Amino acid sequence: MERKPDNCRVEDALGILVGKWKPVILLYLLQEGTKRFSELKRNMPGITQKMLTKQLRELEDEDIIARVVYPQVPPKVEYSMTEYGRSLEPILEAMHEWGAKHTEHKMEKQQNQLKSSS
Repeated sequence: MERKPDNCRVEDALGILVGKWKPVILLYLLQEGTKRFSELKRNMPGITQKMLTKQLRELEDEDIIARVVYPQVPPKVEYSMTEYGRSLEPILEAMHEWGAKHTEHKMEKQQNQLKSSS
C-alpha cells in the first residue's frame, strides 16, 4: 500500500479514535472484557453519563464495539469489543507506549531546563 500525504488515511482513523474517553473505553473492553454501562461509568469517574453514552454510540456505529440489550427489568446492557474492533489492540498499545515515552521525555526536558537555569 502506497502512503502518500495526499492520500493519508490517518485522519479517518483518528476520526474514530479521537476523544478523551474513547481510548480509555476501548482499553477497558480489550483488557477486561464485556462490561455493563454502570461498570464503565464507575471505572471512569470523570465522565458524564451523557458523554459515555455518546462515545459508546459512536464506537458502536463504527462496528468497533457491540451493544447487547437483555430483555429484563431493569434493562441490562452490555458492551464488548467486536472482532473488527480487536484489530485496534496493537494500535492502542503502540499509542500507549509512545504516550508513556513522550511523558518521560517531557519530564526529562523540564529537569534539564531547570538544571541549566540554576
